Amino acid sequence: MSDEHWVYVVDDDQAMRESLQWLIESDGMRVRTFDSADAFLKACRPDWSGCLLLDVRMPGMSGLELQAYLGRRSIGLPVIIITGHGDVAMAVRAMKAGALDFIEKPFNDDALLGSIRRALENDDRARALRSARVDIQSRIKELTPREREVMDMVTDGQSNRDIATALKVSAKTVEVHRSRVMDKMHAGSLAELVRMVMTVQTT
Repeated sequence: MSDEHWVYVVDDDQAMRESLQWLIESDGMRVRTFDSADAFLKACRPDWSGCLLLDVRMPGMSGLELQAYLGRRSIGLPVIIITGHGDVAMAVRAMKAGALDFIEKPFNDDALLGSIRRALENDDRARALRSARVDIQSRIKELTPREREVMDMVTDGQSNRDIATALKVSAKTVEVHRSRVMDKMHAGSLAELVRMVMTVQTT
């Protein structure tokens, strides 16, 4: 997990915030706490990494409303819902909206810490994927229109001969374009090139 990760706790119950902070810090993780969704939003930055521990019922904006708000703004912090017994149905709704887990109060310390670690690992993977997409997209922009056309056809499984026929050029010309594509994309094999294209096509 990244050393830059923080665990952000949003809960209107001061005793709960302090308990969560003590527990998480005792496991070696860094914590910031907020007493409301509004307080969190005033401080939140799009480049924050880590995960969000979110109470369901709070005055003002609820936990579910905050989750939806962050989703609309593409702020991708993994969300763990902390819920009372009566909030289980809402927690399930939050899971369907993308939350990674929900923990019922009173919670098991080990279960909560395990869920947080999984959320931080998920954040690492998501950020690595976003970084890879940006890198691959920048390489694609370096291709000429014809090279992009050849790449799309190659990664679609078409042979050099089929591509030559479709583009009305020689197979040798296709081979030259294909070689340039591999160089500009820094792809060591066709399989690697296909994985790159799939990465930027994945939503």
